[in-house]
Amino acid sequence: MSTVLEVKGVTVRFDGFRALNDLTLSLEMGELRCIVGPNGAGKTTLMDVITGKSRPDSGAVRFAGRDITHLSEHVIARLGIGRKFQRPTVFPSHTVFENLELMTTHGKKGVMRALFARLSTGDLQSIERTLELTGLTELRDRPAGLLSHGQKQWLEIGMLLVQRPKLLLVDEPVAGMTQQEIERTEQILASLAGEHTIVVVEHDMDFVRSIARTVTVLHEGSVLAEGPMRDVQNDPRVVEVYLGA
Repeated sequence: MSTVLEVKGVTVRFDGFRALNDLTLSLEMGELRCIVGPNGAGKTTLMDVITGKSRPDSGAVRFAGRDITHLSEHVIARLGIGRKFQRPTVFPSHTVFENLELMTTHGKKGVMRALFARLSTGDLQSIERTLELTGLTELRDRPAGLLSHGQKQWLEIGMLLVQRPKLLLVDEPVAGMTQQEIERTEQILASLAGEHTIVVVEHDMDFVRSIARTVTVLHEGSVLAEGPMRDVQNDPRVVEVYLGA
């Protein structure tokens, strides 16, 4: 396996507070990594640094062998890093299919052109695969605003997938979901690993246990523990600061 993401010695300060403190981690191509930790551990700041929303005071971030530390958000996104925030953001008046279409290379040429011009074969195939993977094929013509919370989450994951990211950052994907929706989300994310590198930030530890291959625990802006879930959850330091809280 080759390393796709390297975060090396990254420190981020906000008004003297170290949101990240000399943090180092790496991800292999096709890996599914869960990142957990108490509130204030640095999870969101780490995602912000990877996507270019925040700049580190020191340290570096490399993606696919390229230094992206000081690149802008839109350049980093074009390089193949997609981010899904906790609250889904879809176009509620457009159908599921149209939401996906607007995220393709075809759609990025303009909303009106996307809705009235013909999709390329490649983009159409990508949308069809994504509809099947997310379980939204039968809802393709439904306005996104009428979807359930879980369905909106899957649609937003799909909106990232049609952009063909190499690295997918997913923030609390199962917050507010029913148990059935959680189980479907497990299946979706597990099926993506291998073709995509996936980072999942999540507080639901049952969900983390169900999908985790490697878990990184953050505490006070640094890596506290890392490894298989069975090892991490039995680490006395982790139990003290997080799992046992």
